[in-house]
Amino acid sequence: MLYAGFMSATLPPFPKPQEPFDPPRLLEVGSAPDEPCLRADAARNRARLLEAATRLIAEHGVAGVTMEAVAAAAGVGKGTVFRRFGDRTGLLMALLDHSAHTLQADFLGGPPPLGPGAPAVDRLRALGVAVLYRSAEQLDLLLAAQAEPTRRHSHPSTRALHMHTTMLLRQILPDADCDLLAQTLLGYLDPALIHHLTRQCGMPLERLEAGWNDLVARVTGTDAPH
Repeated sequence: MLYAGFMSATLPPFPKPQEPFDPPRLLEVGSAPDEPCLRADAARNRARLLEAATRLIAEHGVAGVTMEAVAAAAGVGKGTVFRRFGDRTGLLMALLDHSAHTLQADFLGGPPPLGPGAPAVDRLRALGVAVLYRSAEQLDLLLAAQAEPTRRHSHPSTRALHMHTTMLLRQILPDADCDLLAQTLLGYLDPALIHHLTRQCGMPLERLEAGWNDLVARVTGTDAPH
């Protein structure tokens, strides 16, 4: 009875598109909110720690990156690593920040179709493909760096990706609830799902790319590229 009553209720209208959009800008990634500009010596120490962590990944994989191991490799106390990154997840996220910042720069100001100058649906397709292949290249690191669920969607790079996807969808489907639709589309690009499909199910990336383009076509009512 409760289910039938719910299904017969009138659903609220979708939120109206939030126009005009703010000018695109890069979201800052890597630094804590209370330290937007690191001092020169602190920046050098941070770079030194990240270099040590990168060496450990090259030599031992992501599992070899612990706060203690990074401190030893960089020749500093463990407390220094904790003060700079907070915890292991913060350290791993910092290692991902460079590629996240590069991706943001590409979709905000790079060449089309990922960057401005192409139709919104073409940019949406290109965005998904770029995220898919970036995730495949850094899959172990992305999985290890995933925050616990209540923090997963609040990281600046994740918010930037969601904001951009929402903006593109509003240009294609102005009457849709694009905030939620963007979350649904980005769920296809979740690193844990990519891991399952590629490593556990043996699907090639080309199939996932075709699946993304098919999903975008069905959601937006456009033709998939051939």
